[in-house]
Amino acid sequence: MEHSAVPYDERLAAPASWWVITALVALSGGLILLPLGTVPMLGAVVVTGLLAAVGVSSYGSARIRVVAGSLVAGDARIPVAALGDAQVLAGEEARAWRMHKADPRAFMLLRSYIPTALRVEVTDETDPTPYVYVSTRRPKALAAALEAVRRSENGTRDTAERP
Repeated sequence: MEHSAVPYDERLAAPASWWVITALVALSGGLILLPLGTVPMLGAVVVTGLLAAVGVSSYGSARIRVVAGSLVAGDARIPVAALGDAQVLAGEEARAWRMHKADPRAFMLLRSYIPTALRVEVTDETDPTPYVYVSTRRPKALAAALEAVRRSENGTRDTAERP
């Protein structure tokens, strides 16, 4: 079944403070090679700056989408049909599910700089993953998008089953 509209699309970007740290790492690389001269110092600034920027960008730019009947969170693609109830998490509850309540078998797209999340039960009996934990800035919108896909799929099945 194909869904033409993308009901949810979010990119988790690294916070500005991480980019400040990236600049400081580049500056540190230059300072380390300062005794060797200007050219090595500038080379170190460029190289360490690029390496730090690639690291921050790759870690900080996770994408969350609900498309084609699936929840796509980072590298994971989970059919909505295999998902159960969604629980919006904020504050201490989100923190608890990242720490002492966390199950090591769970799939977690975790970004500690985002204080809200969505926890969704996995209902597929063949999958040992008990739930999916997704850090998101808009957990209510993500839950609504999953529910919309679920209703859409159920409505299509109901229509297809009628004589």
